[in-house]
Amino acid sequence: MKSVVVTGGSGKAGRAAITELLARGYAVVNADLVPPPQPLCHFMKVDFNDLGQTIDALRLAPGTIDRRRTGTAAPYAVIHMAGIPAPGLAPDATVFQNNLMTTFNVFSAATRLGLERVVWASSETTYGLPLTRTPPQFAPITEDHPLAPENGYALAKVLCEKMALEMHRWNPGTRFAGLRISNIFEAGDYAQIPSFWDDPRIRQWNLWSWVDSRDVGQACVRALEAPGIGGVDNFTIAAADTLMRTPSRELVARAFPGTTITEPLGEFETLLSIGKARRVLGYAPRHTWRD
Repeated sequence: MKSVVVTGGSGKAGRAAITELLARGYAVVNADLVPPPQPLCHFMKVDFNDLGQTIDALRLAPGTIDRRRTGTAAPYAVIHMAGIPAPGLAPDATVFQNNLMTTFNVFSAATRLGLERVVWASSETTYGLPLTRTPPQFAPITEDHPLAPENGYALAKVLCEKMALEMHRWNPGTRFAGLRISNIFEAGDYAQIPSFWDDPRIRQWNLWSWVDSRDVGQACVRALEAPGIGGVDNFTIAAADTLMRTPSRELVARAFPGTTITEPLGEFETLLSIGKARRVLGYAPRHTWRD
């Protein structure tokens, strides 16, 4: 049985990743500062600002899964979801410092311990969100779109992507998959979606994109298992559709008349392209508010 540590496993994305991992037969430890609202697996309290705690969490976690079981393997991988999850939840410098240093510690611990893979939460904000400030150069936005962080949260994510490249260069045995995750909705959040429809400007800041937390969990496991990931790679993770009833092409024409649409679009297709995640990871969103 392979074991995986999920940092930040008490949050939306972390809980979804743990649920998916358990369903696929992994042994899982949730490493977080706060316990989850409902326990899904063993919980370990860890401050990822402390490198020593981080190393110990990744090294000792298998022994906490089930002390009656012998031969539990050292962690195969870490899914790193810990950190302040959005800009504006703390002062900008606090968000930047926390998210940069906790990620450095997790990456460093993973490479020192020889973990095979690190799957971690980058962000859609790396593309220049809010896009009300700087329009996208083209749509749908792909992973080749220039990165343009507009706050400390997004800047930390961009620097962590660079950090993954260097950490892999130092330790080629550890591969890194960064997930540029869109705005996460849980099923209970669907009720607010109709409030966006009368004024598209409310959600144009991220091209009306979103993703169901359960599809984030799927993406984490796909990135863990995909054979096609080389040393370091990044993938946009979003729902297959937008949050709007207005066709996607019309939304772009109204809000961003100077932005070129570079490929065919389905009527309500996401404007954060998930084509690469589909091809390389086998990612296929299962959830939509339209059902």
